[in-house]
Amino acid sequence: MTTRPTEQPLRRPAPRTLAEDLRARGDDALAAVLRARPDLLSPIPADLTQLATRASTRTSVIRALERLDRFTLEVAEALAVAPDGTSHETLLHLLVGDGSRPAVPPEGAGGTPGGATGTAGGTTTGGAPTGPAAVPAPTAAELDAPLADALGRLRAQALLWGPPDALHLIRTVRDMLAPPPLPSSPGTPTASGQPAAAPALAASPTGLGPTLAECTAGMSPARLQQMLADLGLPPTPDPVSAVAAITDLFRDRDRLGALIAQAPEGAMRVLARLVWGPPLGSVQDATRPVSAEQAGTPVEWLLAHALLIPFGRRSVVLPREVGLHLRGGRAHRELHPAPPTPPPTRHDPATVDAAAAGQAFAALRVVEELLEDWTSAGPPVLRAGGLGVRDLRRTAAALDLTEAEAAFWLEVAYAAGLVASDGEDDESYAPTPAYDAWLALPAERRWTALVTPWLSATRSSGPVGGRDGRGRVLGVLGPGLDRGPAPEIRALTLGLLAQAGPGAALTAEQLVEVVGWYRPLRASRARTVTPAGVPTERDGSAVPATTGAGRGTLRDDLVRWTVREAAWLGVTGRGALSSFARALLPDGPGPGSPRAEAPQAEAPQAEGPQAEGAGESTVLAELSRLVAEAAAGDAAEGGEGAENAAVARIADLAGAHERADTVRRAATAARLLAPLLPEPLDHVLLQADLTAIAPGPLRGDLAAAMALAADIESKGGATVYRFTPESVRRALDAGRTAAELRDFLAEHSRTPLPQPLAYLIDDVARRHGRLRVGAASAYLRCDDEALLAEIVTDRRALHLGLRRLAPTVLAAAAAPDVVLERLREMGYAPAAESDAGDVVINRPDRRRTPPRTPPAPVPDSPAPPDEVLLRAVVRAVRAGEGGSAQQRGAAAPALGGSGAGSGAGAGSRNGAARLRPGELPRGTPAETLAALQAAALGGEQVWIGYLDTEGGGGRRLIAPLRVAGGFVTAYDHQGDTVRTFALHRITGVADAEVDG
Repeated sequence: MTTRPTEQPLRRPAPRTLAEDLRARGDDALAAVLRARPDLLSPIPADLTQLATRASTRTSVIRALERLDRFTLEVAEALAVAPDGTSHETLLHLLVGDGSRPAVPPEGAGGTPGGATGTAGGTTTGGAPTGPAAVPAPTAAELDAPLADALGRLRAQALLWGPPDALHLIRTVRDMLAPPPLPSSPGTPTASGQPAAAPALAASPTGLGPTLAECTAGMSPARLQQMLADLGLPPTPDPVSAVAAITDLFRDRDRLGALIAQAPEGAMRVLARLVWGPPLGSVQDATRPVSAEQAGTPVEWLLAHALLIPFGRRSVVLPREVGLHLRGGRAHRELHPAPPTPPPTRHDPATVDAAAAGQAFAALRVVEELLEDWTSAGPPVLRAGGLGVRDLRRTAAALDLTEAEAAFWLEVAYAAGLVASDGEDDESYAPTPAYDAWLALPAERRWTALVTPWLSATRSSGPVGGRDGRGRVLGVLGPGLDRGPAPEIRALTLGLLAQAGPGAALTAEQLVEVVGWYRPLRASRARTVTPAGVPTERDGSAVPATTGAGRGTLRDDLVRWTVREAAWLGVTGRGALSSFARALLPDGPGPGSPRAEAPQAEAPQAEGPQAEGAGESTVLAELSRLVAEAAAGDAAEGGEGAENAAVARIADLAGAHERADTVRRAATAARLLAPLLPEPLDHVLLQADLTAIAPGPLRGDLAAAMALAADIESKGGATVYRFTPESVRRALDAGRTAAELRDFLAEHSRTPLPQPLAYLIDDVARRHGRLRVGAASAYLRCDDEALLAEIVTDRRALHLGLRRLAPTVLAAAAAPDVVLERLREMGYAPAAESDAGDVVINRPDRRRTPPRTPPAPVPDSPAPPDEVLLRAVVRAVRAGEGGSAQQRGAAAPALGGSGAGSGAGAGSRNGAARLRPGELPRGTPAETLAALQAAALGGEQVWIGYLDTEGGGGRRLIAPLRVAGGFVTAYDHQGDTVRTFALHRITGVADAEVDG
């Protein structure tokens, strides 16, 4: 009798490459990879092999490493020094140690410089002291959850693959975090007989050196045999076997411990200098042949027993295996499994909001005063672009600001599209037409119009006054101020304030510390931004991934600038985030938010972008419906021209797909800010000392009128205006009469019109216009002959070339505007006169530039893709992997037949007509655009009629993803790929229902 063997369940073989690992992942996990690394989407990969190849390129890996938090990076560093295919258990031991006490505690690494005596009286010296003592290593239980999260993040970034018992860090990451030594061979002479150049060693961020096999590469067989003999190992003629035997010895903790215990006095001091890094020390004649019997110094004994390996003629290196033993198996001096949690200062949230709202209103006044100052005569544009240093100083002095504040407000106005160069031959700066539209908005919406572009701007005023890589001074509004990481670091900084809770204030240095944990490699050194958006060094070479960013890094500067600018804008109050500014930040996990660090990187997002997208779809679907209805009505009345106008309006909405969420957040912030802003006043308080006090912000028209008739003497909670003869004359020059000016002030004052002010107005008005200036080159006329005689004899008027033509008329050789200006400087009150003898009303020109587009941000990496595009790309990559394109291409025409997909006669949810068998979809441009937008927003499939370059028509089944710029980005079911269709070639849209 035979027994039937028990059937064992089939086990999926372990993946052998990253591509195989990606194939085994679900759609949600693939989408997580593309979400975390959006640069992999350009261009869309054809299959998973191409995706894996692109994910392993150096540039893409650098971008991915820059977005890892400190602990995840430490886990990657530990994996880099572990053997490839290491287990989870081994990795955990590398992080927490093997339970034994380090032979050289971390505290011993920070000694004074020096070393043990080496050959020929030399010394071995490591690097500089490595810093303060480390805290005790966490236990395995304490690291269990953080390690699982970190490994999940590395997998979601496609930097790690393989099962838990065989973890593989991709080769590019391994080479960057634990770079092998570069040849030449240690101590080998060149063909000319000269010693070879010392090999280069780029130590791991852990401070561990190369492996023994890497250290001994190129070592002579005779030297290896001598090492075997000194270590008491059996000889072998094969260098590979010799290195393997020594490596096995060093990996045995007991045997290696016994060997080190035999070391002579002073040897441990040498090792202590190298064990915690850097692992490279200097010694005289390191390649001199030594043996255990001949060793006369601690260094020679260590060299003979392979505990130190010659690395060039004057250097020795500590092998990785020896370093790990001396550290007690720990790869790092100190681990950081959780971000720092500095204690915040708590304030009443209502107090924070009040302070922030007050500053927000002050910000609006500053921007308005700044641009009003540039309305009549803006400063010139430098030949290289930007504003000159003198003009910046003048602007700062006029507004009573520091130069740093003035530079910031100019950049904010520039980012908001409120100021630009006028493009004239003698180019200068002036407000744009958008400034007038901005002035007409309510105060709360004006504030969001400033803050929203600031949040996403890559330009920063922080570097103004510094120098670029070529030594040129960086000027405000000029080139060279883009900093690619700025939006990400800005969002992360504000996100940390939001995470701290309402009323919680953190200092700039506290935020620098926390942001440094979340992004230890991001902007950790000075960067330039190339047109391709690839981070480079100043010499143009690629940026290697390194740790240890210092206090002077660009990242730290961006955090400090963000804190300062947020306070100026009213985003924060008393150092805490205001409630209305909190509404401007993304609701869910995002690229700049600490919440993006959640370990569920591979899980689909149940809220956040998708939840926001639902609201966005509702808003845009309603907009599309309203515009489509308007288009139908206009087309019926106005024919083709009206229809084209309707099409243009619908096309304008196409870009709203990406803006709707920003608009929604801005509207929420404005709604929260509105009740906190002071109500603009419609009155002032006139004083007997020729001053007027505005106890709060004035209405726009009243503020403009007061600025015309009086000079601002002081600003603050209240504004003090002073009336002078010059200011009253300014109002008269603008067309006001004395009676109108008195009536205006009396109407808008809560106090009676003071007698001194009435006398001043009447006195200036009495003298105003007695003297008339016209074109002769210029002439002066006045009924007061004595006044003209006084002017002719005044030496200050000599350069005007005055001569009497009649008792009441003088002719001048200078131009009328020069005569006017000079007479006013002399204390007279002339008025300009037209050819008809009427007084010319002289209002300052309100200069405006032609319509200008605000500067676009220049990020150094692609923006995160939307979820609709992610799903379509995953679908296309799966199709390319499985070769199903041909199958779908053959099956797709059947969908247009008489089955359920044809749907003849009935309407559809997206507004497209049902397609009859054999019919090419037809429709007006307005109907086509509306139907495509509705399908994109609803995630529906439609048939389109599409004309090729020859004019031939055909049908394609697509799932629209985005409609913008005259093109439709859609998933093409026939080709199983994401492609772009030109709108002008689409004949119409018809509904389609595809069976699953």
